[in-house]
Amino acid sequence: MQFESDPDQRGRGKVSLPERHRSPWWQLGKRLLLALAILAGVVLMVYLDADGYVDGNDPTNKLSLIDAIYYSTVTLSTTGYGDIAPVTDSARLINAFVMTPARIAFLVLLIGTTLEVLATQGRELIRIARWRKTVGHHVVVVGYGTKGRSAVKTLVHNGYDRENIVIVDPSATALAEAHADGLAVVTGDATRREVLRRARVPDAEQVIITTDRDDSNVLTTLTVRQLNPEAYIVSAVREQDNAPLMRQSGANSVITSSDAVGRLLGLSTLSPTLGDVMEDLLTRGDGLEVAERELLVSEVGKQPQSLPDQVIAVVRDEQVYRYFDPVVALLARGDRLIVVRPARELPWAPRPGTHNEDFAADED
Repeated sequence: MQFESDPDQRGRGKVSLPERHRSPWWQLGKRLLLALAILAGVVLMVYLDADGYVDGNDPTNKLSLIDAIYYSTVTLSTTGYGDIAPVTDSARLINAFVMTPARIAFLVLLIGTTLEVLATQGRELIRIARWRKTVGHHVVVVGYGTKGRSAVKTLVHNGYDRENIVIVDPSATALAEAHADGLAVVTGDATRREVLRRARVPDAEQVIITTDRDDSNVLTTLTVRQLNPEAYIVSAVREQDNAPLMRQSGANSVITSSDAVGRLLGLSTLSPTLGDVMEDLLTRGDGLEVAERELLVSEVGKQPQSLPDQVIAVVRDEQVYRYFDPVVALLARGDRLIVVRPARELPWAPRPGTHNEDFAADED
């Protein structure tokens, strides 16, 4: 979704309501009730004006309630057998100016509902088929709770396309929230192989597992690794003791949620300012952020400490080294930098690597 410039000014005073999504069965039921209401109204009019109609099979008989129901049904459905007909001026006028609009509304409700249901199902099938053909090298996020939503927000904030993110969650609440965020959802248990196949896990580039149960996360990791040996799997665990088991199951990166929160709480208690800085690093928006970027041509051969960015680690040959490690005393082509930098570029704090500079990895 793209926003126009200066959204703060354009959006002031504007009321925006969420879209109301109704179940197709609710829509169908509503229209059927309206059709029945029209039928009931016509039956009542015919029955109250029974003297204005004549039954061709028995002209001397006055129309009964059953006759009124029969006549109204065949008239609204345009069947019109002709055995019962209006004979008085009032009955004919009612047929001309009341029955005709009611007949049109009745047919529109029934036929229109059928066509809409078929068209909606057809469009949805086409959309799903197109999505299955185009999705690939995407990110699958298992669980759309607090951790899952935060992971998606971080991906989107860093330029990841929402169309390349697929959520797997059995909850109807998660389905509604993910759809509201513009994300594709596969509803089901991620420990089941068939559910992961529907999320196109075999074609995924990365899988993020965020459920609150360590046993489910382990089983999901094993299943994902079996379906896609090349995927990069990031998994959360609640207990640190389960982290080795998660890595043995195939996770490339394991985040211990309870220990991380506990450490942050301890740091905030010992040093409130240090706690604020750590919270700033973990929070999207203004202030500081931790980012990974490529090495620039102008930075080759320099020490990590001498760069404008605050380098905290260097990635070389898929290994992570602290900035003070002698192995990375001098930066070389192919290195990637883990840096602390402003979340938004400021005039006095430029962000290297964001101004179309030449990257060292691009050189022959």
